[in-house]
Amino acid sequence: MKSAPKLKALPKIDFGSVIDDFKHLNPNDVGTWPVLPRALALILLLILIIFAGWWFLWSNQLDSLDAKQKEEEKLKQDFLDRKKQAINLDLYKQQLNEIDQTFGALLKQLPNKSEMEALLTEINQSGLGRGLQFELFKPGQEQAKEFYAELPITVKVTGGYHDIGAFASDIAKLPRIVTLNNLALSPTATGRLTLDATTKTFRYLDEEEVAKQKQAAKQGAKQ
Repeated sequence: MKSAPKLKALPKIDFGSVIDDFKHLNPNDVGTWPVLPRALALILLLILIIFAGWWFLWSNQLDSLDAKQKEEEKLKQDFLDRKKQAINLDLYKQQLNEIDQTFGALLKQLPNKSEMEALLTEINQSGLGRGLQFELFKPGQEQAKEFYAELPITVKVTGGYHDIGAFASDIAKLPRIVTLNNLALSPTATGRLTLDATTKTFRYLDEEEVAKQKQAAKQGAKQ
């Protein structure tokens, strides 16, 4: 039988000679350096070049690339949103028309300034028509909102339970928007009931009043 081939022994490294190569290097004449020091110097120089390139050039470019990628994603999303809106444009127009019609119907339920006195009389007559006795009917300070004004009225009436309930129902059925708030019922010595409440009614502002409201809002925003 043939014997297995013997492995060649690895060449021995003369570390003393290597150290001597590095001891006698002339920094002014790199061309005369031995092979190993020149190779190590080239590797070190390459590493320094790569690091300097990354630090002074590539890192900024990578940050810029990341920012551009995020901007691209945002533009894509904006495009998709606008495309969706364009597809549903007819539906949006239909919904807007429906909102305008609903708003217009609600706006018609608000009296103007000249109709407020008649509405207050109507509220008062609703209570008298049910046999209620008004002990207090006091309009408060009108509070102007964006396009309408709110008028609170402090009301105190005395009457039977069913009459007070019918009065509240009559208020809800008025053609104008009137609400009853802060209701409080208390019995009287005669067996009747007293209703304390705040009645709120509303009117829409005319063009001059709306302009004043907008001007006041602008001044408030600046402050």
